[in-house]
Amino acid sequence: MPSKPPRARRPAVTVRPATPADLDVLVRFNAAIAKETEDRTLDMKRLRKGTRAVLASSARGYYLVAAIRSIVVGQLFITYEWSDWRNGVFWWIQSVYVEPSVRGRGVYRALHARVLRDARTHGGVCGLRLYVEKENEAAQEAYTRLGMTMTPYRVYEQDFVL
Repeated sequence: MPSKPPRARRPAVTVRPATPADLDVLVRFNAAIAKETEDRTLDMKRLRKGTRAVLASSARGYYLVAAIRSIVVGQLFITYEWSDWRNGVFWWIQSVYVEPSVRGRGVYRALHARVLRDARTHGGVCGLRLYVEKENEAAQEAYTRLGMTMTPYRVYEQDFVL
């Protein structure tokens, strides 16, 4: 009986901090997130300025990008929230996006693992938080598989148009 050929191995997902050279892809991904999750079209000029502002100052947060064969296929954005109750900082995971063609291939898992590792080695980080659309069950399942739990909180906002 002939042996089966070896299964093709999927290329590895690499994760790195975003740089100014990633601006175009970050803007494209952020616009795609808004359209996909909220059916919202963002002002591209404002989005580009806001994304560039993050890349210019880590005080605002930072982006991580995930790549397969050096092509950026995913991102997430970390912001910070001081917790007086915990005397530490929560890192908020925001702006999560993975190209549809590579979803289910471990891209978000690799991004999450990097954030978890960075938070644990940073010091002073008391936890990770994120918010997710209530209908986005696939994302909720992914976050649960990675050890996150749903909180009893709901997010409210008062949006000021700038």
